[in-house]
Amino acid sequence: MGDLLLVRHGETEWSLTGQHTGFTDLPLTTHGEEQAKSLAPLLSGRPFALALTSPLRRAVRTAELAGVLGAVPDPDLHEWDYGAYEGVTTLDIHRTRPDWDLWTDGVPPGDSPGESPDQAGARADRVLARVVPALDAGDVVLVAHAHFLRVLTARRLGLPASQGRLFQLATGTLSRLSLEHGRPVVAEWNVRA
Repeated sequence: MGDLLLVRHGETEWSLTGQHTGFTDLPLTTHGEEQAKSLAPLLSGRPFALALTSPLRRAVRTAELAGVLGAVPDPDLHEWDYGAYEGVTTLDIHRTRPDWDLWTDGVPPGDSPGESPDQAGARADRVLARVVPALDAGDVVLVAHAHFLRVLTARRLGLPASQGRLFQLATGTLSRLSLEHGRPVVAEWNVRA
């Protein structure tokens, strides 16, 4: 049984400033490209039973620079849809909604409703339904985004999507979910080269 490797893309201008970046297709910063390259020694020489990436260029580029060859874009690996909060920082949101929490409140309804935690969790469940069988053949690597990978981790561990809040995830890092006594566990988290 292989491990599920999670790679968060490298730094972007908005990850640097704390702006919610869902579907805005930003490139990596120079530092983000260096972060992605630094992951290559951690991933090199590992054959993958399956390699998937978010279709957004920050994830695709991270996969390329980290040496994850042949990664297939999967639309379900895109970041949380922040709706009206796209490009807005938590600090700015708290000016009008001081008690707001993405993990419990999701995003506001309206013209750009975005996703609730449960909707992001349903997407993570779809990804897991596709990748878990591939673990029988070896390691699987997913290159994607912080909030979504946190949701996916919670779901893999059997937790509600909202419990992704427990797993802070830095840019340009590798994390590994494994099994212990047949149960999913966090084996490594936020690893840098």
